[in-house]
Amino acid sequence: MGRSRTGRSSTPRVLLYTSQGCAHCRRAKAFLEARQIPFSELDVGRSPKARKALQRLGARGVPTLLVGDQRLDGFSEQAFLNLYERATHGR
Repeated sequence: MGRSRTGRSSTPRVLLYTSQGCAHCRRAKAFLEARQIPFSELDVGRSPKARKALQRLGARGVPTLLVGDQRLDGFSEQAFLNLYERATHGR
């Protein structure tokens, strides 16, 4: 996403695909909330629209995160932070 007109880094859009009962999904959500990273949660178990969107991405399961236009399958704190850093600073 690069930098805003003020020269500051812009915040990439973060989407978190989840389902109820998924421990890794809960861990990803807690991680984002603890770091105050804004995100939108899409529950594929409750929303057919979210489920279809996840299928269109070619993802096989949850959690799946989209950071800007980059996808992370599963959840690793370090992998997410690397992806988020690149998206935030345009690297």
